[in-house]
Amino acid sequence: MKALILVGGFGTRLRPLTLSVPKPLVDFANKPMILHQIEALKAVGVTEVVLAINYQPEVMMNFLREFESKLGIKITCSRETEPLGTAGPLALARDTLNDDSGEPFFVLNSDVISEYPFKEMIEFHKSHGGEASIMVTKVDEPSKYGVVVMEEGTGKVERFVEKPKIFVGNKINAGIYLLNPSVLDRIELRPTSIEKEIFPNIAAEQKLYAMVLPGFWMDIGQPRDYITGLRLYLDSLRKKSSPKLASGSHIVGNVIVDETAVIGEGCLLGPDVAIGPGCVVESGVRLSRCTIMRGIRIKKHSCISSSIIGWHCTVGQWARVENMTILGEDVHVCDEIYSNGGVVLPHKEIKSSILKPEIVM
Repeated sequence: MKALILVGGFGTRLRPLTLSVPKPLVDFANKPMILHQIEALKAVGVTEVVLAINYQPEVMMNFLREFESKLGIKITCSRETEPLGTAGPLALARDTLNDDSGEPFFVLNSDVISEYPFKEMIEFHKSHGGEASIMVTKVDEPSKYGVVVMEEGTGKVERFVEKPKIFVGNKINAGIYLLNPSVLDRIELRPTSIEKEIFPNIAAEQKLYAMVLPGFWMDIGQPRDYITGLRLYLDSLRKKSSPKLASGSHIVGNVIVDETAVIGEGCLLGPDVAIGPGCVVESGVRLSRCTIMRGIRIKKHSCISSSIIGWHCTVGQWARVENMTILGEDVHVCDEIYSNGGVVLPHKEIKSSILKPEIVM
């Protein structure tokens, strides 16, 4: 089996982190976002993953080379010279995806984090005999999304309603598809939307089926949703009684700490915290609802909440960092500084407090 991951463009919503690496390589729960997907695909027997990409493919491929051999899976790039939307990339990679085996292939949005129930999806796809399967997830506010209207019993998709004003349903497209090769014949090599152009045509022919995604789902393409996604992900680890979760008197709720990180005395960590490799957290530090990426030093008695701290940063003693502060790579926050929602570009030193949310260039 094969899979295509829609990587796309610049990742502007996750800047300043994406100024250092392409978005799929930004760490989530201590490993690059895209690796969560590739590992789950490998687990159900996918042998080749194609990345549809139009920005920095060399950086992506150099990074993923080591994982190719580690995971034993082939990873290739399909380079767009112009943005092709969500369906155009399938046409561009047609020859790779359609290898005459007749096997269906997966298509994933690279921002989506979930428990990736690919095995169940393959079984569902085989059982209905249609041309395409999509995952849907239930949301509380369907008016913000495109809603999928489907038959409850069979999962057959009847129609799509974009940002409905009146309630038509609460299931939205989760950005995970399993498609027969024949779907490729419906797509031209031009900028095309799979959601707005291709799927409605398949649904009109009654060949599109939707499966409700079990477990959690989040599009982590922007900071607030990234923090929420981390909470949901750690929560799912807790439900599975995962050994990855840290324990001890200094841990509150769900926390993961890389084995190479050093934690000082008298710290209180959690809930919903990820601490990456090579980090040093000095004594008396308080961390909650935050991601601390690789190689960071958090100095004594500082407090970080609801924030993302990028690679190789330093946060000074008695500093307070909160309210969706995002520090790009190699940012140094001086002692006793307060950051209220500061978004700081890479390689900066912060010598004065950031009192209201703003971008520090």
